[in-house]
Amino acid sequence: MELQIQKVLEQIKATCMDIFSTNLVGIYIHGSLAFGCFNWDKSDIDFIIVTRLSPTLQEKEKLVEDLLKIDKMCPRKGLEMSLVLEEYCHDFLYPTPFELHFSNAHKQKFFENLSEYCAHMNGTDKDLAAHFTIIKQSGIALYGEKADGVFGDVPKANYLDSIKHDIENAVVEIVENPIYIILNLCRVLAYIKDDVVLSKQQGAYWGLENIPVKYARLIDKAEESYRSAEPFSMDIGDALLTDFSGYMLKQIFER
Repeated sequence: MELQIQKVLEQIKATCMDIFSTNLVGIYIHGSLAFGCFNWDKSDIDFIIVTRLSPTLQEKEKLVEDLLKIDKMCPRKGLEMSLVLEEYCHDFLYPTPFELHFSNAHKQKFFENLSEYCAHMNGTDKDLAAHFTIIKQSGIALYGEKADGVFGDVPKANYLDSIKHDIENAVVEIVENPIYIILNLCRVLAYIKDDVVLSKQQGAYWGLENIPVKYARLIDKAEESYRSAEPFSMDIGDALLTDFSGYMLKQIFER
């Protein structure tokens, strides 16, 4: 598996260098790969491309076309990429502007009308505050100088707002996506209480030490499923999931 990941990363690097040439500042890996808890069956490959100047529409289209080819080598969850200008990495702005985004969620739009997608898939994204913070702390420079030379500090208030934004609908989403929501709730509360930036897996370990014991089995099962290829399944029904998310959101938003 490590060899397959390396092949994917090499293809991403070669594609970006070919398309952007001297306009390319760097490529930075974040998420589970950066934290060392990547799971081929459960994780996606998260990265940020940084350029000096805005790419042309033709460059955006070529990038998406190449990423779709690389995607065939990838895990089921695929690639998640944002292309951001250097100026917003160095002098942080929140919500952060981006030039292009690529992920599984948008694949159908790629195929329907690539030019239209590339022309209009830009704007601002609160999630980038969290991604930049992780890159500064644990990111991998696939190409370019080290993250400290490219990314300025993200204010704590912006990072906190970003991770809160990601779980604000947890009561509804936890039933459909229990692993992601359980582990994310743990790491958000860990940041609020202990000022630590954690991976999902680290969030579970923190939760087992700091969250009421009646939720321990739930957290432990989510961590086990995240770490392994096993599906999340418990004979608990939805009640405990809803109770857990309600408790965690109260802790997060009422502090």
